[in-house]
Amino acid sequence: MPARPVPEPIAPGQESVWDYPRPPVIRASDEEIIVILGGVEICETRTSWRILETSHPPTYYLPRSAFIEGSLRPARGTSFVSGRGRPRTWM
Repeated sequence: MPARPVPEPIAPGQESVWDYPRPPVIRASDEEIIVILGGVEICETRTSWRILETSHPPTYYLPRSAFIEGSLRPARGTSFVSGRGRPRTWM
């Protein structure tokens, strides 16, 4: 049987994914987030949602309104989250 992972010590100002809760939680965040694509800033916001779950890196959900016009486009196919059904717009 494989050994359980051993978390590395964290430095000041860091957080450990091993301290995140299970089941996961969603928290509003006012951290500044900037998305740059091909050298162009396509998103800047201080309004996002952060999903935290034990041993997983945080996932950020950004409001569509924070993206510049034309930077987002629909993807072909259907998205589905196992156990949660079809995704919905939260913001």
